[in-house]
Parts: sequence; structure tokens; C-alpha cells
Amino acid sequence: MDVSVEADGLGTNAESSSLTLETKEDDSKEEAESVTVALSGEAEDSSTAVKTENGEPDNSASAADPFAYLDRDFTSEKFKVEIRGLPKFYGFGELKKLVTDTLQLSCTKVKPPRRGCSWAYACFRSEEDRSKALEVLNGYVWKKCNLSARTAQAAPDPYIAKRARMEEQRHNKRKKYNNEDEHLSQEERLKKATAPYWNIPYAEQQTLKRDDMRKLLVQLGDELVKANRDLSGWLKEQKEKNDGLPCPLLNIRSAPMIDGYRNKCEFNIGLNPETKKVTVGFRLGSYADGSVEVAPLDGMPHVPDRMKQVAKAMENFVEESGYPPFDHVTHHGFWRQITVRLGHATGELLLVAGMHPQSLKDEELKSVKEKFVKYFSEGQGAACNVHSLHFLSLGMREQGSKHPSCEHLWGQTHIHDILLGLKFRISPEAFFQVNTLACEELYKAIAEVASLSEETTLLDVCCGTGTIGLCLSKQSGQVLGIELIEQAVKDADFNAETNGVKNCSFFAGRAEDILTGVIARANKKELVAVVDPPRAGLHQKAIVTLRRTRQIEKLVYVSCDPNAALKNFIDLGKPPSKSMRGLAMVPVKAIPVDLFPHTKLCELVIYFERIDTRLPEERYQPMN
Repeated sequence: MDVSVEADGLGTNAESSSLTLETKEDDSKEEAESVTVALSGEAEDSSTAVKTENGEPDNSASAADPFAYLDRDFTSEKFKVEIRGLPKFYGFGELKKLVTDTLQLSCTKVKPPRRGCSWAYACFRSEEDRSKALEVLNGYVWKKCNLSARTAQAAPDPYIAKRARMEEQRHNKRKKYNNEDEHLSQEERLKKATAPYWNIPYAEQQTLKRDDMRKLLVQLGDELVKANRDLSGWLKEQKEKNDGLPCPLLNIRSAPMIDGYRNKCEFNIGLNPETKKVTVGFRLGSYADGSVEVAPLDGMPHVPDRMKQVAKAMENFVEESGYPPFDHVTHHGFWRQITVRLGHATGELLLVAGMHPQSLKDEELKSVKEKFVKYFSEGQGAACNVHSLHFLSLGMREQGSKHPSCEHLWGQTHIHDILLGLKFRISPEAFFQVNTLACEELYKAIAEVASLSEETTLLDVCCGTGTIGLCLSKQSGQVLGIELIEQAVKDADFNAETNGVKNCSFFAGRAEDILTGVIARANKKELVAVVDPPRAGLHQKAIVTLRRTRQIEKLVYVSCDPNAALKNFIDLGKPPSKSMRGLAMVPVKAIPVDLFPHTKLCELVIYFERIDTRLPEERYQPMN
């Protein structure tokens, strides 16, 4: 579990809130190459505190230096290098590998100043490391290009810089200060950030989402023909049949439950800017947008009442604990967040409290945990009927350190929920779709396009705790699941045994590493792959592996952010080449499924089949 944020209408980066949600988006499972490759785990939103006369932190932009954070014990921004002369085409994963593996430089992160730049930044841990990098990089030939490197200036603290610009706009009469949300109430601002469709009738929400999926498929068709000219005739025919789309787009599948549907939420702990009191809720904006304040979640339509009750109880506990909330500007304070998971069918509730321990001694930290348990097991918080209590230490991470793991404190170690008649064990870190009832519609859509039978081996890639494979096991002859996180595989095995499912096997490892060996275990005539990757999509290596695996003729891709996964869709359709072996896969049918009512996001299920572009077009007959 990380402090990173999922973008399903509730994330700091995507929708200006600070609700971290599913482990599916956690760094531990994230397989997609990020534009910014962070290796150190250091916080990007940190700065050194500026003090007022009475010694209290002064968070005003006018009093803060945007470069004051450089005086901390360590930040890699102190030792940054600008790399120029990069080739026209390269991946940041490749650049990272060059710097850290090939050249053996002690780099903490590699990042571009903006998308499409012809240069990049690399950050290091010391002046010695930076000097070595300058010496090695200057004149190094990479992809027939001569690289050059020079010392780069540190970036200003985004929070302080943003606040300074806002102050300047307010006081500079020659510049128009425009904040379209200024007239909105706090609750309205929060709804706009986390549930922008909250005041739109549900039928209209569905229409908007289906229109978005249509635009995405139009773009996919345009990009496919650019990537693979051999598909031009096929695509022209498909567009004529499907009203301009490369494949049929079926009607959107509705969510049976549209209010209070979330079974997992993460809430920030901070100060309400209006009441100045401790608040457990959502951030009003991101750090880079100049906001660290937290607003209550009372009016949020997609958050269950049980979770709202827990948030209020936690506010009281934080007040009583004597330890103030963590301040993301000064890095003072303790309580950072809580994660709440709820089994909709079972009513079981799991609570994780995340705290920065600062310099607390072991005995002090032990006392905090004991008070937390007592409060929710027999104190005022007992009214929330919590079944499982956990604690998460969220201090600053060192380079190469693992993500912190939850410590079980009291009650059940897991909670449970029911999905398509099967009972699933859910741990604090496990991925489980956030809308249980809508998830059932999602899995029905997968089964529909996959056309499973007793003669089918279902290959479940990114299987998590096995929900897709187990739910579709009755319709398949065999299920083989692949998952990066070993604990999730253990949960999948447990779930299979609990439900008496005998035809499922799960394996831990990267898909690109173990896929061939797992497929060798397939004992049915037909092999159908289902991939349900993290939000950013599958790693390029996984796409290459799926393409070159000839046994996979059919593939179902489940995407919670189709725009982010568009590159995967295009790569599946590229012509066979030295780097992308195997016949192209083209979209045959698409079904949108609404897992996130009141937000702009929607799941998209796309069914792909292989096509041999070297054969006459009439030899390929797409699915009706």
C-alpha cells in the first residue's frame, strides 16, 4: 500500500482530491513505464518549514522560499543533471536502464521536464555521484547519438511556488485573478473534484460515458491504421459496418448500485480550512496546485455511510491522541490517512490507520497503537462496528526500501465479500474492484465476449486475488492465473480452496518472465487470455510476450482507464516485426461497464483476435 493515488475521480493528480484507493494502482503492482522513474521513494511535496515569530510554522506563500526544501538533510534535487543529445525515439525505461544498469550511476530518478522534450533530468544522491555522472555521460554514444550533460538547477517546491503565484495574482491589479471555483461552497468544490457527475441524472451519466468510449475507439481506429498500414482495408470495412468504429460498441452496462457503492476508500487526515479543526476526508486539491487542506466527506454520494461514520470517529480519536495531523508543507505532525474497506455482502469492516512516527520511541508508538485499538474495540469508536484493525507506519522512505506493510493490531486479519456467489478473503493491501455489484456486471461482460466453454483454458493475467478466474471457473475447463504480488497469489489459492474450486491454479511472477511456462500447463483445446492490468496499462514487455505467444489467439483486455491503455491497444495491432513478433491482434467487440457512478471514469472491455495481414482481406472474418 502506498500513498499514491488512484485516478477514478478521487485522486490528487487526476481530480484534485487526495483519496488513495486500490492497491491495483500501488507502486508494488504498477507495471507500466512511468514518465517519471522514481527510484528513491522520497516525497516530492516536501519543504522546510518557515517559522513565525512565535515559532509556529508559517505556511503563507509570501513567507516561504520555494527552494528552502534544499536545506533538508537530503533531496536529490540538489544534485541534478541535464542530459541532452538524446535520440529522437527512446523510452524512459531504456534511459533509466542506461543510467542505472549500463553506466552504473547512483541515480535516484530520471524525468523529462515535459512530455516530448528532447532532453531529460537525472538526479543523484551526492555531489560525488553527480560529478561522476557528468564525467561518464559527456561524450557517451547511445543509439548513435553523442550525449552531453551539465549541472541543472533544482526545481522550486511546487506548493510554495503555486501559492506565491496565487498571492501575486491577488495583489497585482494589472493581472486578472480568475478562480472559477471561488464562488462554490466547500462541499461543492469537493464534489466537483471527486464526483463531477454528482448532479447529473444517472441515465445521462451513462450516455456521456458511452460517448467517451466511442471517441476512444475512433481514436484507436485512426492510430491503428497509422501503426499498421496493412490494416487499412480491414479497418475501412469495419468502419462501414460499425458507424465509423473499428469494432461494435455495445450498450453500457449499468451499475446496480450508484450511491454509497465504494467498498474501499482512503481518506486524508488534516485541517479543515474553514473550521481549522482536525478533519478526516478528502484534500481540496493537489500539493502542486497549492492545496494541502482537507474537507469533510459528508456530502459525497459514492462513499457509504459506514465509512463516513468511521471518518468522524477517527477525527475524535486524533484530537484525543495528542498527536496532530501530518503537515505536508512542514513535514511536522503524525496522523496521515486511514484506509477503510467494507464487505458489502458481509458487512465486515477493516480499518488501517497510517501515521508518520517521526521520532517517537518504541514504547510511545506502542501506547498509541493500544489506545487506537481500545478506542475502536470498546471506546467511542466501537459504534462503528469495526471487525479488523491495522496500523501502517508512513515515514519517509529510503532509496531501495520496500513499501511499508500493514501491522495487524486487533480482530480479524481479513474481511470477506461475496462476488457472483463466491466468498473472497480481502486483506488490507489486496486489490478488489471498488464496486462489488457492478463488478459482477463486468465479469459477465468478460465471459460474454470470451465465449468460454469446457474446452477453454482461461489465462488470467494480472489476476490479483483470483476474482476473475474464480468467478468464470464454472464456464471454463481450466483457469491459469498470473500475478506479480506473491501475497495476492496466496489469497487466490485460499479463495479457490474456500469455494471448492478445483480447476484453478495461480502463479507468482512477472508475466513476461513466467508466461511461457504457465501456458505449457494448459490442457484444453482453446486458450483465451484475460488481462486486467493497473490503470496505466501493461508493461511493454508483457505486450511483447503476449504477441509472440502463438497459442493465444483471443485476448480480452479490461481497462479502467482506456485512454492510458491506448498505447497497449495500438501495440497489439502493430504489424509483425523483429521487436513485436507474432500476428497482430485487432479489436472485435467492446463493452463499457460503469463501475464508477458520479465520476467521469468507466471500465472498457475490449475483445481482440489475431489477424494475418499477409493474407487476402477476405480470408479474415471478424466476429459478428
